[in-house]
Amino acid sequence: MSRNNLSKEAELRLMSFFNNTIAPDQMTKALRQVNFIVALGILREDETLQQEIIKLENSFYWLNELAEILNPYLDAE
Repeated sequence: MSRNNLSKEAELRLMSFFNNTIAPDQMTKALRQVNFIVALGILREDETLQQEIIKLENSFYWLNELAEILNPYLDAE
């Protein structure tokens, strides 16, 4: 049984994030891309493939945006 551990403020920020910043399907794609690229790099024990760098940069950006929405740290004063 799961329970909601998000504060109302975090819920509102998440809703705003997915309504105004990035669509859930785009976020899901970014998450899967970064997981794939990182896993591939680790398995091959070499640098990330050059053609995947843009996807990786975008995915890390969106992961950081989501992290800030869930628990603001960088924006906190």
